[in-house]
Amino acid sequence: MIKQYPASQYDYWHNEWVNKRVQSVVCGDICTVTHLPDWDTVIEFEKQIALFFGAPYAVAVDSCTHGLELCLRLHGAKCVKSPRCTYLSVPMLADKLGIKLIWDDEYLGWDRQYNIGNWIWDCATLWESGAYMDGTFMCLSFQYQKHLSLGRGGMILCPDEQSYNQLKKMSYDGRLPGIQWRVQDIDTMGYHYYMTPETAALGLQKLSEAIATPPRIWSHKDYPDLTKMKLWAKH
Repeated sequence: MIKQYPASQYDYWHNEWVNKRVQSVVCGDICTVTHLPDWDTVIEFEKQIALFFGAPYAVAVDSCTHGLELCLRLHGAKCVKSPRCTYLSVPMLADKLGIKLIWDDEYLGWDRQYNIGNWIWDCATLWESGAYMDGTFMCLSFQYQKHLSLGRGGMILCPDEQSYNQLKKMSYDGRLPGIQWRVQDIDTMGYHYYMTPETAALGLQKLSEAIATPPRIWSHKDYPDLTKMKLWAKH
């Protein structure tokens, strides 16, 4: 949203930029003010994605992989189950979290989604209305190659408000967004994996087109066998 005011109000709008995320530019006698996306934008994007997939709640994060990591941490997982043909970052989570990696052939021929354990699903390539599975944690990707292409970003579909609040804090340095962290009594370890308001604004802008466009169906056939790579072949 763009508004113009007399340049004499520049100091006022400069203070507003500090407090309310507006950008002010003075040109001659005119002060042009652009209201930037804020945390309400992220909340709205979460609501729209939850609505499309039929999930009770959705938590915006900066990537699908980080969404999976947060879910594994939330559940205190002891292992990561990964198909042999998927993206590198999934089995790498085992080393990052210091837990066991299991090559799981149950989802050897997966398409669109697969389970990595503890009700946690890697749904990086999934785009389907009403696809949420009750009681699960489904992690979506908005990486540039995905159907809703935002360059970077992801979402965790989750079953209840308690999970939403906990994952929200974990994604954002243990704090709740929209409130000065200095006045919060932080009780949760956080990991700096939040989605920015600017990314959420882009998501809202592109959402209707994504909903109207048939998605590509991804599967195991789009990925190499990771167990044949040097990193894992030696184990």
